[in-house]
Amino acid sequence: MPSEKKPTRYIMKKNVRNIILFDDNEVRKHLMPFTYTRPTALLRVGITTISEKWQSMLGEATYSYLTVRYLKKKYPLRVRRTTNLMVAGHVIPTPELAQQVLDLELGEALMVGEELIAFNGTAHDFDTRHYTRIVYPKNLPLIVKRLYDIFEFNGVVLAQDFDRLTAGRESQPLSATNTVIGDPSRIFIEEGAYVEGAMLNTNEGPIYIGKDVEVMEGACIRGGFAACHDAKVRIGAKVYGATTLGPHVKIGGEVENTVFIGYSNKAHDGFLGDAVIGEWCNIGGGTSASNLKNDYGEIKLWNYASKRFERTGLQFCGLFMGDHSKIGVNGMINTATVLGVGVNIHGAGFPRNFVASFQEGSSAAGFKNVPLETFYTIAERVMARRNIPLTDVDRDIYKAIYNIRDRYK
Repeated sequence: MPSEKKPTRYIMKKNVRNIILFDDNEVRKHLMPFTYTRPTALLRVGITTISEKWQSMLGEATYSYLTVRYLKKKYPLRVRRTTNLMVAGHVIPTPELAQQVLDLELGEALMVGEELIAFNGTAHDFDTRHYTRIVYPKNLPLIVKRLYDIFEFNGVVLAQDFDRLTAGRESQPLSATNTVIGDPSRIFIEEGAYVEGAMLNTNEGPIYIGKDVEVMEGACIRGGFAACHDAKVRIGAKVYGATTLGPHVKIGGEVENTVFIGYSNKAHDGFLGDAVIGEWCNIGGGTSASNLKNDYGEIKLWNYASKRFERTGLQFCGLFMGDHSKIGVNGMINTATVLGVGVNIHGAGFPRNFVASFQEGSSAAGFKNVPLETFYTIAERVMARRNIPLTDVDRDIYKAIYNIRDRYK
């Protein structure tokens, strides 16, 4: 593990596992801009984050993250002198895979080809890749390696999460004002949720309505669909699977096969499909993002690791929007567009398919840098609406991203 400027904090609870969800640094670059601001394990795929899945399946333990240096103050690493269970943060667990991880003996590694999934041993042996024995998964897991894997895997993982989160539990009753198409047992409503006058179709996947979620009248939802706590689906929204709304997300208009990590809004009309939206983003009314080229050809997508547009093998691919980015009203977004952190797009016309972090402007007027203090001011206003402060630790993270962004243009 990389050396720390501060002394390593050691865990003294001998009878509790110490589990570290580690970033694969190369994979992390491929998953930017979302991994600019969070460890890989905090990406949301399905209903919960990858980290929450591992914690649910691995059980009681001390959990921490091995990630890039500038994120460590917010996501501290905790290491034991003797043994740690190292788990890859970009791998989607299943109960079977989690059990294999728990069964690893000291010095054993679980691998897929050359890719490490988990290791039980000392920090030194993890750093030097010194394994006494290598074992392999009984079934190949889903491994998130590219941005589009998030929405490509979302339907399958959402159904798995639904079964895990609802097993042995009873849903809150569904109001008779709603229309259900398909199996009503594939709808689960948590306490405090409000669902009235909606059309809910479970033929293609389950529907999960989290705590204190509001689904307004006239909304049409086809599973798989998940709305995490405090999310809102506005009047007349048209939602196709597989779509996930993270906490406090608000949507309207037409949304298809999209993952909102959390705390973002697309509250008005306009289309968004085959997309991933970070936290604290806002998409203005009437804005639509294309997910299909006019010639129906293969899509190329900006890759932060290679610093170029790469073939995806996909025909459908939409918008990837880093944290704290904004698009004004009636915006037009090209197929397979990547926006970095703190991007502000406004005005007419299609902006280019990649806009680097902390840029503001339009296709007509061009783009200019957003001063860091201006970004902080806007971020404070946005976060204050959810009673969440922009901390000094957050400021340091955005400052670090601001200083390294030119490396990935």
